[in-house]
Amino acid sequence: MTDSNTQETTWLLSGFGDEIDDDPAIQIAVLQALGANHIEVRSAWGTNVVDLSDDELHRLKQLLDDKDMKVSAIASPIGKVDVSLPVEHEVERLRRAANAARILESGYIRIFSFYYGDSVPVDSIRDDVIERMRALAAVAEESGVVLLHENEKDIFGDVPERVLDILETVASPALKAAWDAANFVQVGVKPFDEAYERIRPHLEYLQVKDALFANGHVVPAGEGDGDLLRTVQALKADGYTGFASLEPHLAGAHGLGGFSGPTAFGIAARAFAKVTQEAGVHTA
Repeated sequence: MTDSNTQETTWLLSGFGDEIDDDPAIQIAVLQALGANHIEVRSAWGTNVVDLSDDELHRLKQLLDDKDMKVSAIASPIGKVDVSLPVEHEVERLRRAANAARILESGYIRIFSFYYGDSVPVDSIRDDVIERMRALAAVAEESGVVLLHENEKDIFGDVPERVLDILETVASPALKAAWDAANFVQVGVKPFDEAYERIRPHLEYLQVKDALFANGHVVPAGEGDGDLLRTVQALKADGYTGFASLEPHLAGAHGLGGFSGPTAFGIAARAFAKVTQEAGVHTA
């Protein structure tokens, strides 16, 4: 048997293109200059992916094909709304995200598990969240895509216990976990010590972001409290060979995403490269 610590491991490097620029041509050029052959599509030309027309999606696909660039995931905003909205609200938007995934030839769609008011007890929305996540998973199963639940702060599934509750209760092969260490840090969770072993059986996709416990600020990978090195080492030992998608958030963040710009995005990519090199993981 080959030792998992010595065998060569290659992960597929990707990144949120709109953290670089609104223009997908620039997104593609920067990502390829950083060694990535995949892109995570959240928006193009300043328009969110679920709002792009079919003509725009086909135009984007042509740009990608011309540069031999593939799509790692559709970074949709599904579930980043208040849980009080009707179930069908996000089901309909997911159908549009699934259409984008079909045209752009991606098997993954990133989603969330709903905001709720400051005065609303989190336990009181649990059944409403599960109902909505089941409905979304059903659409995904019909569409042949896998939903990646991101552990975003301020949504129901922000801490390991509730992430697991969603995944194990819905129990759909079309609903998996995206791992975001920075988001765990921002809700006071030690990512590796308190979440990794529990989430690992469901972990399908790695989002690369780090943050500080002291103030919640996002920093380049390996420079915060997100235990990126230990996580990468453990994933390598576990046989993970999926995507690592850069989502630096180094120049600012807002409700629907973040921004870095080409220079800061490059800083983030080089910081992650140091982590992967130390762990003995290659990216391509």
